[in-house]
Amino acid sequence: MKDTLKGDSATTAPHASAIQQKRRRRLIGVDAARGLALLSMMAIHILPSWTDDGEPTFVWTMFSGVSAALFALLAGVALAFMTGGARPPSGHALTASKAALAARAALIALIGLLVASVDPPAAIILVYYGAMFLLAIPLLRLPVRALVALAVGIAALGPVLIHLVGDALPDLDGYDPSFTTVVTDPIASASVVLFTGSFPVIPWMAYVCAGLAIGRLDLRATSTAIRLLITGTVVAVAAWLSSALLQGPLGGHHQLHVATPWSPVVIHDFLTWGPPPDLPTTTWWWQTVLAPYTSTPFEVLNALGTAVAVLGAMLLLARVAGRFLAPLAAIGSMTLTLYTVHLLLLASGFLAEAPWASFAFQASAAILFAMVWLHFRGAGPLERGITAVSRTVHNRVEERLRGGTPR
Repeated sequence: MKDTLKGDSATTAPHASAIQQKRRRRLIGVDAARGLALLSMMAIHILPSWTDDGEPTFVWTMFSGVSAALFALLAGVALAFMTGGARPPSGHALTASKAALAARAALIALIGLLVASVDPPAAIILVYYGAMFLLAIPLLRLPVRALVALAVGIAALGPVLIHLVGDALPDLDGYDPSFTTVVTDPIASASVVLFTGSFPVIPWMAYVCAGLAIGRLDLRATSTAIRLLITGTVVAVAAWLSSALLQGPLGGHHQLHVATPWSPVVIHDFLTWGPPPDLPTTTWWWQTVLAPYTSTPFEVLNALGTAVAVLGAMLLLARVAGRFLAPLAAIGSMTLTLYTVHLLLLASGFLAEAPWASFAFQASAAILFAMVWLHFRGAGPLERGITAVSRTVHNRVEERLRGGTPR
């Protein structure tokens, strides 16, 4: 292997050619959207959330909640890409794809639990990500319209289910699951992942379903990108206006104060910054708020619409200025690796007292590493490993089903 990598032109040229061909097949706009999601999540984790006057910063106002939602939406798009795009598999191939996705989900969740063991000062989405992948497996053959309807239904009813059962569910001492809690309190860990954690899977499956539907479309068509931009914008604005109407002229904000034993300052802060604590269940009017990370119907639909619009905009931008999106696309092609390293750096306390320097260093280092690695090696280190395992699982399952000998 070492001799091969050292530069035998007969072997390195085809390898480089294969990487270039694969890169051309990738959709620059999708990778760029994923890269933007990563940078905005890094900004939320690192940069100040409030000004000297106690008001939310531009970074918090723009990216809180939306960046993670964009990540989840693109997870659904990736699921579609991994399972045939517009033509999902069937028969033995479908069964093998399901097994491969289950293996991928388990590995992503395992990485999340490993990162949680060093306790970075940020919510970790990876365990939730793995759970979403698992729950998406039965949905792989659904048509686009069914996936869209399911996304809307989950966005509307998922938060209602949490409102009804949330108070009765067990909770964890820490906000997100870890290896320790999975072993010592698996029921509470599952409850947090599905219902009450940082990225509760029950309402957040709306993003994955929408992404899976989008990934079944022809994303290379300009008309598709335009429809995504327009549809996403309409959904986001409609959700925002509806929440504002319910909270303002229809009296919802007043009802929050009447029903909830919090001071006006605490309620204001909750609506600005979101949980913790969890969304109160003192009145159904809490389900009409649009605060970050609250996972209400209006917050989910607003974030979903925004994420869809961003994806549409990136697809359009890639058609006219794809070269300028290369840095974003590079980091977007290996977000699992870079996100994991980012969390480890946060846990180390590196430049914790200099947030702007920390963000500048991490963002520039991520872009430099991604562009160099992508040029020479293709997929990121963690992505390569997970893909190798899932591909092995896929091949072994498919060959066993066909009666062959596993390779």
